[in-house]
Amino acid sequence: MANNLLAGKVGIISGALNDQSIAWKVAQKAHAEGARFVLTNAPLAMRMGEINKLSEECNAPIIPADATSTEELEALFSGAQEKLGGKIDFVLHSIGMSANIRKKKHYGELDYKFFQQTIDVSAMSFHKMMAVAEKQDAMNEWGSIVALSYIAAQRAFLDYTDMTQAKAMLESIARSYGQRFGKLKKVRVNTISQSPTKTTAGTGITGFDAFYNFADMMSPLGNAPAEACADYCIAMFSDLTRYVTMQNLMHDGGFSTTGISAEVVDLLTKASGE
Repeated sequence: MANNLLAGKVGIISGALNDQSIAWKVAQKAHAEGARFVLTNAPLAMRMGEINKLSEECNAPIIPADATSTEELEALFSGAQEKLGGKIDFVLHSIGMSANIRKKKHYGELDYKFFQQTIDVSAMSFHKMMAVAEKQDAMNEWGSIVALSYIAAQRAFLDYTDMTQAKAMLESIARSYGQRFGKLKKVRVNTISQSPTKTTAGTGITGFDAFYNFADMMSPLGNAPAEACADYCIAMFSDLTRYVTMQNLMHDGGFSTTGISAEVVDLLTKASGE
C-alpha cells in the first residue's frame, strides 16, 4: 500500500536491468509513492536489459551514462535537473560488475586489469556520482543517497572475489562522503547491505545457490527479498530517516548477527551421521 512517502521528490535511479533487479523494484515503488525520477544505466547494460519497459511504466525519462565517466555523470546530473525541473532529492547507486566473476577466476588468479575495472565500476563510480552532484550543487538539502552493498564487505566470501574489496570501498566512501555532504548540504549517504538476491548479477556468482540457501537457513527471518529491499530504500529516501547517515544498514533477515541456526545444526548433525 502506497503512502505518498516521496510525494514531490525527484531522483535518479541507476542499475535497473530487468524485473529481477532491486533497482527495478525501487523504481516501481518510488513511482507508487509519488516520486518523479530519471532512470540511468550504462549503454551496454541498456542494450542487454529492458529499461524502456520500466521507463514507460513509471513515466520516467532515461539518460544513459557510463558511471566510470565523469563527463557522462555530469551530463546525467545536469540532464536530470533539466528534465525534473530542479535539484535532486534522492539517488540510488545500484551498480556492480566484475569480469573476474564472469570469467570464473578464483581469488588466487585474479586478473588485475579486471580487478581495477571492478573497483572503477562498482565503487569509484559512487564517489564520482557524489563529486559531480556536489560540483553542480545538484542535491537539495536533506537529500538522500543510497548504494547497495553486501556482507562480503566485512566477511570473507571467496567466490565473491574482487567484488569483496569493491563493496568494502563502497561502504568506506559512504562514510567519508556522508561526513562531507552532511556538513555541506545536510545530505544523507548510506549503504544497504542486502541478503543474497537472485538478480542477473547475483546468480552469475559461482556457488550462488549454496550460499543463498545457507543464508536463508541462518537468518531468523529468512533472506530479505528484493521487494523488501526496495521498501527499505524508499524509507531511506523519505523524510522519516532524515538523521540517518554514514551507515551501512544491514537488511538481511538477521543473518549478520547470527552465530549458527537450528537448521544448520540439524543439517550438520545429519551429515555427520550422529
